[in-house]
Order: sequence, then structure tokens, then C-alpha cells
Amino acid sequence: MQRRSLLLAAGPALLAATALPAWAATPAAQVLQVWKDPSCGCCKDWVAYLQRDGFQVQLFETGNTAVRKRLGLPDKYASCHTALIGGYVVEGHVNAREIRRLLAEKPKAIGLSVPGMPVGSPGMDGPVYGGRKDPYDVVLVLPDGSGQVYQSYFRG
Repeated sequence: MQRRSLLLAAGPALLAATALPAWAATPAAQVLQVWKDPSCGCCKDWVAYLQRDGFQVQLFETGNTAVRKRLGLPDKYASCHTALIGGYVVEGHVNAREIRRLLAEKPKAIGLSVPGMPVGSPGMDGPVYGGRKDPYDVVLVLPDGSGQVYQSYFRG
């Protein structure tokens, strides 16, 4: 009887968990390590966005150039901050949705990048930009250094 009560009580939580796509949940044990310049406001905004979205973040305010090189991400994918989660590099203003998708799909790749700092991407979407949203791509960076579009944003 006690076992059945537990299963009935757990029912709504189990239903909610199975209603989401596999990539929608962030594995609790994985921490997103982020390297950024201590004075960069957009990096701070990106970290806050990911924390609001449920990511655990470990922050290193030492800059990101050296760590980007150490992790093997080609300079053509560079942005203002570099992160590491689940063995993947996450460079720049990548959306939480694509990070979760990457962790769920586990492609053979270095990681994801949003090169540059496109206005409208997470962390580059504050009031100072007046609601502007420039189109941009999230790039899957492959082991050979090439890239392919993983997801496009704001394209018609």
C-alpha cells in the first residue's frame, strides 16, 4: 500500500518530466564553467540569463583568450566569453536551448559558438539595444575546426 501511495504522489512530477523534450532539462550534476573579463557587462548578463534558466555556473573572471586556445576553439569563432560544460566549449552568446540540445544529442564536436556579439542574443538584449534583434547563427564547431549552422535566430 505504501509503495502505491508513493507512485501516485510521484505521478504528476513524472508526467511533467516526461512532457519536456530530452534536451529541455539540464543535467543537475553538470556545471557550466565560464571565463570572462571582469568588467564585461554583456558576459555578466549572459551568465545571469543562464542561471535564471536553471544552469549552475562557476565563474572565472580572468579573461577567455587563453582558455579558448587551450580548449582548441579556432579564433574565427571567438566572442567575449568562453564556457565549458559536459566536455563541450560554448563560446559567446549561445542560447540555453541550444546548450541543452548539445548535451542531449552529444554530437562529435568541439562545441557551440555565436561568433561576435550579435544584438538580440542572450546577454546582448538589454534595454540599451532598444529591442533590436539582429539575425545570427549558433554554429556547431566540428573537430576539424569547420562549422555548420546548428540553429538560426531571427531569420525570416
